[in-house]
Amino acid sequence: MKTIKTATIEINYAEDGPADAPVLLFSNSLGSDLSMWQAQVDHFKNDYRIVRYDHRGHGGTAVPAGPYSFEELSMDVVALMDALGIERAHFAGLSMGGMTALGMAIDHADRLLSATSCNCVAGYTPEAIKVWDDRIAAISENGLGSVLEGTIERWFTQPTINSRPDEMDAIRKMIMATSTDGYLACCGALKKLNYLDRLSTISTPTLFISGTHDMGAPAAAMKNMHERVAGSGYVELDAAHVSNIERPAEFNRALGDFLRSV
Repeated sequence: MKTIKTATIEINYAEDGPADAPVLLFSNSLGSDLSMWQAQVDHFKNDYRIVRYDHRGHGGTAVPAGPYSFEELSMDVVALMDALGIERAHFAGLSMGGMTALGMAIDHADRLLSATSCNCVAGYTPEAIKVWDDRIAAISENGLGSVLEGTIERWFTQPTINSRPDEMDAIRKMIMATSTDGYLACCGALKKLNYLDRLSTISTPTLFISGTHDMGAPAAAMKNMHERVAGSGYVELDAAHVSNIERPAEFNRALGDFLRSV
């Protein structure tokens, strides 16, 4: 992993694969870092120049004062691509990263070869924003540990939690290593998310990947998003929220099929 100072922020990133291959850029979820994509790196690194990065406030990337916005999160991607000399890339993100994929496809389509938006929504109801407010209050008072087990239970189905204890412990450590200030600043971006009415403007080749058991980004909501983006694809996996980790083989197959079709 390396850091690079862009026009706006110092970003932690990692590169794998041939330097002259098409670029496949991965964007992490809230409360994670670029290590969440290791199974995808292992699968795709022979065919793509893979670039993973940590969102602002996460992993090894800088933690500017918040709250953040998705405009800023998208501009961080553009700045990283500029700094690395990448003109266009396939972009795949999950949860907050999937929302960033939407922002890139809406506002920076000229920089994309394709967009894969996984386990995310395009906006929140007032009731859902209240849930975010409650989470922000709990973390502000008691730290990330206060939401740790709830996060694991949202991210994965119970059979996966039960059958993969060592992996779950590693993921707990990843979550707890997240900057509390960075997490809360990204919550500010999530509360303001409002891409739903602009989805119909997306012309970039787009794939949506959902999880049947995802309570945070329900499959029904993702089907609705898919229906708003002309020509987009949709795949539903037997997974909860972090589908790329819970069902790596199926996720990689869906993403690989889509990339080969673009």
